[in-house]
Amino acid sequence: MTSIALHGRPMSNYYNKVKLVLLEKGLPFTEVRCGTGSTDEAVLAASPLGKIPFVRIDGQALCESQVIVDYLEAAHPEPPLLPADPLAAAKVRELAAFVDLHLELVARELYPQAFFGGTLGAPAQARVRERLVRHIAGFRRLAVFAPYVAGAQFTLADASAWCHLPLVAMASKIVLGEDLLASAGVPWKDYARQVGERPSAVRVAADRKADLPG
Repeated sequence: MTSIALHGRPMSNYYNKVKLVLLEKGLPFTEVRCGTGSTDEAVLAASPLGKIPFVRIDGQALCESQVIVDYLEAAHPEPPLLPADPLAAAKVRELAAFVDLHLELVARELYPQAFFGGTLGAPAQARVRERLVRHIAGFRRLAVFAPYVAGAQFTLADASAWCHLPLVAMASKIVLGEDLLASAGVPWKDYARQVGERPSAVRVAADRKADLPG
């Protein structure tokens, strides 16, 4: 049996993206606590930028969350988290990439002020707002929410969306004074609630809560 060790912390949304897929797949895995930005050579050999998460699969390292979940889907196709049709599968990956790169990565600039006591100047706030408004409008053109983000079935796109959308919404409300997702008509609260009832998500949410400071 394949040995899988997931390295990172449950407070990381990208760690939880991978963990959610592992749980949905019913794959046994161990969790190894590791912070981001490590200078440990053993960590850098597995994740050259010291980012989390990364996995060790039978001792071989793999980093970058989307690469990891794509590997898990290819190596363990049951239960499927991608449609069988190649174009439909690509559309799911398109959504996952859009959420990761055009929503979460942009909103991440707000996190230091929203969650860690930092500050972000007014010009930077205005720049982030402009990008998020434009990118959220693009997301609305791709997302289905019927009931899952890509359609009727839970997919890899939900592993990104469920972990990221609440953070995008909360950070924009705290720093910019407006939940930009809700203002654009994205039904993220109902969506997050529904996905959150899945056993995998219940486990991820509980472990994340236990890992949060305070």
